[in-house]
Amino acid sequence: MRKVVLLRHVPLNLKAFISLLFLSIFLFTGSLVNAQSSDEEEDPAAEIHSHNDIQRGERFFKGLLPKDRKFESCESCHILSKSDTMNWNPSAMDIATKYAGKDFAGFQSAVMQPNGTKMEASHKDFKIEDEDLRKVKLYLDELAKTGPPSAGPTVNQLMLFILLGLLLTFALLDLIFFHKIKYRIVNVVILLVALGLQAKMISEAAINLGRSQNYAPDQPIKFSHKVHAGANKIDCKYCHSTAEYSKSAGIPAMELCMNCHVLVREGARSGKFEIAKVVEANETKQPVTWVRLHSLPDHVFFSHAQHVSVAKVDCKQCHGDVANMDIMKQTSDLSMGWCINCHRQTKVNFKDNHYYDNYMKLHDEVKAGKIDTVRAVNIGANDCMRCHY
Repeated sequence: MRKVVLLRHVPLNLKAFISLLFLSIFLFTGSLVNAQSSDEEEDPAAEIHSHNDIQRGERFFKGLLPKDRKFESCESCHILSKSDTMNWNPSAMDIATKYAGKDFAGFQSAVMQPNGTKMEASHKDFKIEDEDLRKVKLYLDELAKTGPPSAGPTVNQLMLFILLGLLLTFALLDLIFFHKIKYRIVNVVILLVALGLQAKMISEAAINLGRSQNYAPDQPIKFSHKVHAGANKIDCKYCHSTAEYSKSAGIPAMELCMNCHVLVREGARSGKFEIAKVVEANETKQPVTWVRLHSLPDHVFFSHAQHVSVAKVDCKQCHGDVANMDIMKQTSDLSMGWCINCHRQTKVNFKDNHYYDNYMKLHDEVKAGKIDTVRAVNIGANDCMRCHY
């Protein structure tokens, strides 16, 4: 009835068009519903069965099944979440990605007939029925599609800032209009505390803009500087060979890694899984997408050659004690103040480097005993144009 009233004053051709439009929408919607219902009617138990299998596989993976198991759960080694310490076992996501789309036989062989000293020791008492292992494979296939589970909700700085803003607004409105709170000093205290905290958050955010101290991202290959630079005493410049003559220290190519790993195919702690990634990347010529760790703003010029070759700065002075890091992290904030302080403290090889012969005034001051050493700041290291031009 309502539609008739609405269309009473509409021209006939427009009425016909609107009626046809409504009819088309109705028929199209009906066809979609019928198509969906027909798909569901084809095998209504298939989706439920698959979901139940995936759920059961997840329970096996997490050690909830079987109840009488006498071996460690899969998750105890192959973790699902990010860890602050190096977990040498491949993560659940690593395994899921590797075996996604592959047949069950290959997965079964890797689990039940492990290849390598580490895996043989880890899977020594591992017993699981073929049907249950299939369900674990289904769960991992689903994990490869959906990705790792997301972390729980956290109270971030933005949420806290908004909450303080609401509290501040309420206190201000009550102080001026509502007068619900008996003692005005309460509103004043709320205003001062909220404003103070917001000012602190704004200043900290502004100071930390572009900085990422303690940043330690997950890398596609679990590469340990502690193993390579620490235990095996490999020189930094063997891998980062361009540091002596280029702005960038460079990332070593897989061919360089294969100089050692053509023979070394199994790690004492990592087993074969991580080294196999290196071998595969080299054989398939697929680049490894490393996550960049140290990054300066675009308006800053920095040269590794100037610091490594000329100034003879030790790598650990900027990058920290890398030889004791399993997971590489950014130890310094790389702020301008940090660089300036370093230039104020770093001594220059002033006498033996003839490049500095034209600094006559400084040479005279050294000879006269006015200064005992020349530092980077004395030869213009902190001039603005050295880094910003």
